[in-house]
Amino acid sequence: MFIFGLGYSAKFIAAALEARGWEVVSTGREGTLAFDDEGSVRLALADSSHVLSSVPPSGEGVDPVLDRYGATLAGKWLGYLSSTGVYGDCGGAWVDETAPTGKGRRTARAECDAEWLAQGARVFRLPGIYGPGRSALERVAEGKAHRIAIQDQVFSRVHVADIAAGVLSALDAPSGAYNLTDDLPASQNAVIEEACRLLGLVPPPMQSLEEANLSPMARAFYSENRRVANRKAKLVLGWSPRYPTFYEGLRALNATTNPASARTEPATASGVH
Repeated sequence: MFIFGLGYSAKFIAAALEARGWEVVSTGREGTLAFDDEGSVRLALADSSHVLSSVPPSGEGVDPVLDRYGATLAGKWLGYLSSTGVYGDCGGAWVDETAPTGKGRRTARAECDAEWLAQGARVFRLPGIYGPGRSALERVAEGKAHRIAIQDQVFSRVHVADIAAGVLSALDAPSGAYNLTDDLPASQNAVIEEACRLLGLVPPPMQSLEEANLSPMARAFYSENRRVANRKAKLVLGWSPRYPTFYEGLRALNATTNPASARTEPATASGVH
């Protein structure tokens, strides 16, 4: 497997592949090759049967991998880590892979998503990603968590381990788009409150967007509202999230860093999507 962009999610995918005996070559700060070392990259690609990209669009909206190396990818298994942001704002409604894309703030991502689909890739549309070292637990512990007073605002999310499992499930699957999300879209406030409960801390005060003084990127996060369905991934890939809701995911993360604080599982209602 050749991985373009060995970032947070791709590192988990690489580890899962290596555990199955795969050889993984990659670009990125922690990768084995430099993206701009064209000679070495092309030689490695020639020896690779599978290629996965987690490289986002450039500032000009161009896909760097397809732009430079697209001609060398024919005949290979292709995968691309995309975003559920391609669906834009859906007013809290459920969306699946048949929903139109390109209408939200991620227009460049939607264009690259479409380019990879045209190349015959398995395109994995990912919502908010959390996992070890990157979750509401860290934000709460560091005093960086916010609760924003926006009525009926919901998001989908996924544990990074479930992303890795989904990609591996697609190694023998047909090309196309797949939403890899958990079963319970929920408000960011609910996630922060659960993290506080696990850590035994008082939740941060409820604030308006203006009072929270968020960065433009964080503020844009709240401009869209949708529930993302994962039924296709379950049916076609035979995949099911190990962490079907953020309750299980946060509890597992907390148990690895603070076992003594493990709490009884709260009642949850996971969806059928």
